[in-house]
Amino acid sequence: MDLFSEQRRRALQAARPLPVRMRPTTLEEFVGQEQFVGPGKLLRRLLQADRLTSAIFYGPPGTGKTTLAQIIAGYTKAAFEQLHAAGAGVKDVREVLERAKSRLEINGQRTVLFLDEIHRFNRAQQDVLLEDVEQGVIILVGATTENPFFSVNAPLVSRSQVFQFEPLTTRHIRDLLVRALQDKKNGLGNIDIEVTDDALDFLAEMSDGDARRALSALEVAVLSQQQAGPAGRKVDRDGAAESIQKKALLYDAKGDAHYDHISAFIKSVRGSDPDAAVYWLARMLEAGEDPRFIARRIAILASEDIGNADPRGIQVAAAAYQITERIGMPECQLTLAQATIFLACAPKSNASAMAIWSAMEDVQHQRVVPVPKHLRDTHYQGAKQLEHGQGYQSPHDHAKGFVQQEYLGVDKNYYQPTGRGYERHMAEYLRQVRGDKAADEAKKDPSAGGSSPA
Repeated sequence: MDLFSEQRRRALQAARPLPVRMRPTTLEEFVGQEQFVGPGKLLRRLLQADRLTSAIFYGPPGTGKTTLAQIIAGYTKAAFEQLHAAGAGVKDVREVLERAKSRLEINGQRTVLFLDEIHRFNRAQQDVLLEDVEQGVIILVGATTENPFFSVNAPLVSRSQVFQFEPLTTRHIRDLLVRALQDKKNGLGNIDIEVTDDALDFLAEMSDGDARRALSALEVAVLSQQQAGPAGRKVDRDGAAESIQKKALLYDAKGDAHYDHISAFIKSVRGSDPDAAVYWLARMLEAGEDPRFIARRIAILASEDIGNADPRGIQVAAAAYQITERIGMPECQLTLAQATIFLACAPKSNASAMAIWSAMEDVQHQRVVPVPKHLRDTHYQGAKQLEHGQGYQSPHDHAKGFVQQEYLGVDKNYYQPTGRGYERHMAEYLRQVRGDKAADEAKKDPSAGGSSPA
């Protein structure tokens, strides 16, 4: 029976994929996340002092969240329990909590519960954990690829330290690949095969900071060449390219990545960087973002960020929206790119946006201004009796095309054009109009400013 169990254990161990076999077991072996695991950094200090508090590990796949949680198990004196939210229910969680309470009551030992993919728990399931986390019965370590401020209950987040994991650098990934090739116990060190520097560089670059993806591709490349003759036992760049799957871009159309990418896109257009804007456009389209959503944002930023500095911008945006609606992907990527580049290269002004925002603020929070009588509608019987429209002067009846009269009843300059692009012509026109108005007012009331009439 013991012999059978040992054979079964070895068989299971041999069947594990390379990323699992190469998983670090100590902080010294752990690669990346130096911002909180490096010497003297917060999480390392907490582990070394065995003072770990509840934490949430947030970041993209393959950056070490699960690995670090398992390393924690070896550092803490607390009992370590692990659940995967995709397969665990409330019953499983309650059983863990009961065992944790028993340990605490019997020998004072605390329990670390590592809950992988915590975002898969709904709000009610997460609430089951809240009381015992708050009372210190368990130390919760949750791992998630989604922003915990969106996907995890606010009370749990407020009681946890959030550690954001970043994608590994190409140097990190390359070091892990070399380590796997040299490791004879858990890696590929017992296989007589050459992996070129070009192949390693390619895998490190194309893995997008995902160690699991890079190691999986390396294993496929090596094992697929293992059966070749002595002359063929070599993994070059082409062999590496054949072994790594197509990129699966991290992008949740309803979550964090959705908002981060469109924010980067808009800010790149606003910052007049067409190269960055087109890159973020490509990222969104490749990840499956709805092109109509992008077209809507382009239409908004055409008014908000370009405005009257180039009035053609809104026409380009409107055309892009209409074409995107009609033809869809993949062809509409051309239209979206053209509109993006045009707007990125256009002069910028948010004067129109500031005008409506300021007016809306006054409408919502200041005293409502009544419509002056001379501006009121006259197209009904009885308007004349109410003196509506009396005294109104049409600008078309005057040589300059404008006439000085009151249109608002309060002194406000909501629209303050810049001197950029076409808006400089609008600014000059308004300076003339407002200047004539000020001159007329000075003639009527010398104390308001200007010189007294002769």
